[in-house]
Amino acid sequence: MSRILEKITPERVFYYFEDLTRIPRCSGEEQNVSNYLLNFAKEHNLEVIQDKALNIIIKKPGTKGYENAPTVVLQGHMDMVCEKDADVEHDFSKDPIKLQIDGDYIKGTGTTLGADNGIAVAMCLAILDSKDIPHPPLEVLATTSEETGMDGANALNPKDIEGKILINIDSEEEGKLLVSCAGGERDRVEIPIIWEKSDENKAPYIIEITGLQGGHSGMEIDEGRGNGNKLMGRLLYELRKKIDFNLAEIEGGAKTNTIPRSGKALVTINEDSKEIFEKIIKDMEKTFKNEFKLTDKNIRIEMKKSELNINKVFSDDTTKKIIGTLILMPNGVQTMSREIEDLVESSNNLGIVKTLENVVIFESSIRSSVRSLRKDIANQMAIIADMLGGNWESYASYPEWEYEEDSYIRKVFQRVYKEKFGKELEIAAIHAGLECGLFKAKFKEMDMVSFGPNMYGVHTPEEKLSISSTKKTWELLLGVLEEIK
Repeated sequence: MSRILEKITPERVFYYFEDLTRIPRCSGEEQNVSNYLLNFAKEHNLEVIQDKALNIIIKKPGTKGYENAPTVVLQGHMDMVCEKDADVEHDFSKDPIKLQIDGDYIKGTGTTLGADNGIAVAMCLAILDSKDIPHPPLEVLATTSEETGMDGANALNPKDIEGKILINIDSEEEGKLLVSCAGGERDRVEIPIIWEKSDENKAPYIIEITGLQGGHSGMEIDEGRGNGNKLMGRLLYELRKKIDFNLAEIEGGAKTNTIPRSGKALVTINEDSKEIFEKIIKDMEKTFKNEFKLTDKNIRIEMKKSELNINKVFSDDTTKKIIGTLILMPNGVQTMSREIEDLVESSNNLGIVKTLENVVIFESSIRSSVRSLRKDIANQMAIIADMLGGNWESYASYPEWEYEEDSYIRKVFQRVYKEKFGKELEIAAIHAGLECGLFKAKFKEMDMVSFGPNMYGVHTPEEKLSISSTKKTWELLLGVLEEIK
């Protein structure tokens, strides 16, 4: 089988990365990729553990002269966010990612690429496969379901890891070394549906908001991008002021940690309201285009008559409650740090809205570097649910990773980066969840950092990985490992 990335350096890194793009590995569906890593270790006669959560730990002794060096844990996650453009036919359960090279970038074709975090796993495999790269004793840890709640890291048995230094390769901005991250949780609000018989005099219409950029709900939450669910709430609220309608279905977003790129609603209206209906939609499209002209210039609102036979709709009271929840739900940046310049301190992303048989669910991803502020946002959701007769729950929480004043591995990275590239390595914190928070809770004395190559459009079909930045990141990693004796 021909390889798209065959002639790109570092060759072994991209060899294994391309292998990974051919293996289905959506979050929660990692059996195949976990087995691939297990078989890799066995073929290379390396000690390996595959635990109940399908995490993989591969151990390799230090090379000559490094036998007694401190053990280093190289870590990334094997799962990926599976997103695609609406008009793209792609089955993530079986289809390989269709790679393409565009100048300095590797991309998918209308789908996410999986560089987050396949490139980390590929780098680890290239080191494990090598015969001439000097390095200390290594433990390569590839975790599962990071994108949906860090389930693999949470399930990890601390007894399986011996190293006291951890290098996480799950960052997306080359030249930055992360030393702190936000904690987070997922929250779900459920509003019960009271159904009633559809009015035969009302016609069904589909409203769809599309063309939004979306993005990572941690990395890009401060860029002011439109959220399809929140915008749908505003649109429905304006419609509610002028015409009588009922909701029959509402949905938007695919992942809690991805800013929704679209929103969709099925409504029933009286045909004599159609002219007003169309005008409000056109006016709101102009409003949104003006508000988001710098971030979502392609935003559009489309309406079309539905061919569905609508027998039941939400009651008037339920319709009001659903719109109210969309309007009131906190979203976007909530507070900025007063200690670290330009760092988002706390935020929420209303990532998923979905109509089920008897409830509409609203799922969010809360992030904060201050635990009490995270709780405050969750409390707002709980109050909204209580006021509107719904239910609220919190799940999949993970701790923040606090900055350490003294760090050996941070100093090694700074020294090697300056020697190799002639400039200072930027030390930074991030408003996103990293598995480092969970590892710090499990391994109190572990010294850790996070870094990685430049990636853009992560968690969207526009995801792309810089080839030149990957090369620099690889060189930095090898230089750091060589220094640890």
